[in-house]
Amino acid sequence: MSSKKVITAYRPCVGVMLLNEQGLVWIGRRFEKQNDDGIGKWWQMPQGGVDEGEDLQAAALRELHEETGVTSASLIEESRGWYTYDLPEHLIGKSWGGRYRGQKQKWFALRFTGAESEITLKVPGHKQEFDQWRWARIDELMDLIIPFKREVYAEVIRDFRHLAG
Repeated sequence: MSSKKVITAYRPCVGVMLLNEQGLVWIGRRFEKQNDDGIGKWWQMPQGGVDEGEDLQAAALRELHEETGVTSASLIEESRGWYTYDLPEHLIGKSWGGRYRGQKQKWFALRFTGAESEITLKVPGHKQEFDQWRWARIDELMDLIIPFKREVYAEVIRDFRHLAG
């Protein structure tokens, strides 16, 4: 009998597809310590955990601000359902205090209504997630996303494609 702890829970999370007036998607480049995937190789849209009892749309706006500095955004659409992904085996039991095997995510499409000068990757009081950002065509996303998140991104892109330019 194995003494290995089996982790089945998924961390509740929100994700944001922030679209500009041209229908391009905001993405940030993750910077992390060296790992098998390389430094600065992967990009993603803003996402993060939901606090106990927190409204999901409020959580999406909070995460967007914490990771990008953006407060000028309006809701376009909310995903109908939740999406889940599992962490790679070598991260299960290590990420998020070892409590979760992956994330379940509710996604929100938001329209950026501010000036680009509002965007900052160093928001006071919050851990910096990205070292670069840019606007991308929706069709670019799949090649830029870390492999274990690609299935969720494919679903998000499918569900929000009609909003992008």
